Amino acid sequence: MAHDIITYILFSVIIVLLSLPLGKYIGNVFSFRKTFLDPVLVPLERLIYSLTFVKKDEEMNWKAYTCAILCFSVVNVVFTYIIEELQGILPLNPSHLGPVQPWHLALNTAVSFMTNTNWQAYSGEMTMSYFTQMAGLAVQQFVSAAAGIAVAIALIRGFARKFADRIGNFWVDMTRAILWILLPLCIVFTMLLVSQGVIQNFHPNLPATTLEGNGRTIPMGPLASMLSITLLGTNGGGFFNANSAHPFANPSPFTNFLEVLSIFLIPAALLIAYGHMVEDRRQGYAILGAMMALFLISLSGVYLSEFHGNPLFSSMGLEGHTAMEGKEVRFGIGGSALFATVTTAASCGAVNCMHDSLTPLGGFFPMLQIMLGECIFGGAGTGFYSMIEFVVLTVFIIGLMVGRTPEYVGKKIEAGEMKMAVLAVLIPSVTILLFSALSSVVAPGVFSIANPGPHGLSQILYAFASAAGNNGSAFAGLNANTLYYNLLTSLAMLIGRFGVIIPMLVIAGSMAAKKKIPESAGTFSTRGFFFTIMIVGMVLIVGAITFFPALMLGPILEHMQMHSGIVY
Repeated sequence: MAHDIITYILFSVIIVLLSLPLGKYIGNVFSFRKTFLDPVLVPLERLIYSLTFVKKDEEMNWKAYTCAILCFSVVNVVFTYIIEELQGILPLNPSHLGPVQPWHLALNTAVSFMTNTNWQAYSGEMTMSYFTQMAGLAVQQFVSAAAGIAVAIALIRGFARKFADRIGNFWVDMTRAILWILLPLCIVFTMLLVSQGVIQNFHPNLPATTLEGNGRTIPMGPLASMLSITLLGTNGGGFFNANSAHPFANPSPFTNFLEVLSIFLIPAALLIAYGHMVEDRRQGYAILGAMMALFLISLSGVYLSEFHGNPLFSSMGLEGHTAMEGKEVRFGIGGSALFATVTTAASCGAVNCMHDSLTPLGGFFPMLQIMLGECIFGGAGTGFYSMIEFVVLTVFIIGLMVGRTPEYVGKKIEAGEMKMAVLAVLIPSVTILLFSALSSVVAPGVFSIANPGPHGLSQILYAFASAAGNNGSAFAGLNANTLYYNLLTSLAMLIGRFGVIIPMLVIAGSMAAKKKIPESAGTFSTRGFFFTIMIVGMVLIVGAITFFPALMLGPILEHMQMHSGIVY
């Protein structure tokens, strides 16, 4: 246990230290200040704009910005779907795989990767060719992460500017996110992964014979390059079905530590960039502190639950066996608990253990993190604007308590912003609860669960939380590759993505048009420790009110029954 605690402390310290210089760099990139990569990337940027007829200096209002994102997203779904259906005649297909079938699986996958969810109802090495993985799925991992970063930057501009009706140019923001942030980080991280044993090749799958004499196939492919954007872009889609539990994708405890660091890197750095762009660094520190506190609460819950394991095993003389169920020996309880907590705190979805095998409370905390709106670091960009929802709610309530108009970074929070923040919180939450309720009573929903009782409900709840939260991880006990689940989770992913983006862009446009108000003696400080605690309380209260009844019937009831000796 001491080793695991030291690892967790080291992880927390390193992610904060790495986020400081990267956050300042990101702030410079989107403030169009000089960076060390400008001599190489500025000419390339100009070339891209000349080929795509983008006018760099023409900014957009929130409506045009939203329209650009929506149109771009539609094109990406169609583009990815076509590649999937034509992969049988496209190059880099050494396994001679045919079109992705059935059609609703291909559609679900296209929607999944466009929305930065990477929900996978298929086995990657048996379904997707190398070309589809690279030109289709990996490309979507870049542009979906860049789109999330662009929305976060537009929202930051809304708070930073005054008397403005423009929040930036989506095409410019997305291009800069890819060229200046995602590509350089991915190049460095890919080389680091390859040096540690992660494979990167175009070889066909290799036949092998086990010691028992059985035939097996060893999967190959350009894994490291896709894995880097999978993690850094908080996408989560696995090149292999086993995702980061596969030894080719995550060979050692050291790579496991690197991978969890990469998941949090950009979400944490964006908070530092926020502080620089609004010219008040402590605003970013306050939100970062709230996210870190919520993360450590969840990590403690997962680790302690898995460390103590299932008491029913002890009664059968199998004490110690249950703790490793569904986990890789090379990571142990500590590495598995850290990865499970990080991947669900961020909207990543990559896994190094099977969440379906976690203890009831071990699965409760990852599920709750997703349900809270992926605001605990969250995805690349999405974590920032998801947490701003709760910041707006917190500031508004504080304003009511002190009897004056709420203010945040010198801008008044009024009824319009409050309505949008509430919508951004409610839309994914209602989607999760309604779709889970429907699936728990209709035949197509119930037939796909692998376990009866509360664990079966947990599988359904987790699936729609993961889809609407744009996370992509799964409990792995649900047969989601059916017409019912492919279409319903696709709808949940679209609602979860754009049901948050659109209200937050409305807030960005509204805040940009407002004037800055000088601080006075009655202004409530949003920089200190007390405000951080208020944000944490708001997130937990909203989550408890919204999801506690459903969670009570799922993982909490299963936990109680486990300790009462009730099994199914």
